[in-house]
Amino acid sequence: MTQDELRARRETIVREHMADEIDHAWDRVLATFPHPHYEIIATGAVHDGRPEVERYYRSSRQTFPDQRNTLLSLRHIDDGIVVEFILEGTQLGPLGPLPATGRPFSCQMAAFFLFEGETLVCERIYSDTLSIVRQLLGDLTTMEALGALVSAAKAPAG
Repeated sequence: MTQDELRARRETIVREHMADEIDHAWDRVLATFPHPHYEIIATGAVHDGRPEVERYYRSSRQTFPDQRNTLLSLRHIDDGIVVEFILEGTQLGPLGPLPATGRPFSCQMAAFFLFEGETLVCERIYSDTLSIVRQLLGDLTTMEALGALVSAAKAPAG
């Protein structure tokens, strides 16, 4: 396989992966890599293997059922593809200690789709979680958002 063919194959996988996430076509998304592996850098969460990744999908879509992405750019790197995208959604379920707010968010993010040859082995996502939380809480200042998160985390479960 030539370098151009490899890049084209990887790009097809990434574009289909992202489109299938919007459609909640989880079997097709999971089929894009033999051992699903997500790393969410902002939270330190790692979802490794099909059962963990399926739980991640269910949980994130329970919180943001209309979650969707808009691709801004796609760049090839030696071992993969880096995409910049806008992630959007409306919080209709809990996000950790934060109850559903019914508010939308929009956040520019980056994801590294890492490959071994033509096999996708990892999606590593970089985002600004605080910007998302600020929007969900009603465009609070950074310090107000931090205070609200601390309060929510300290509140008794109920």
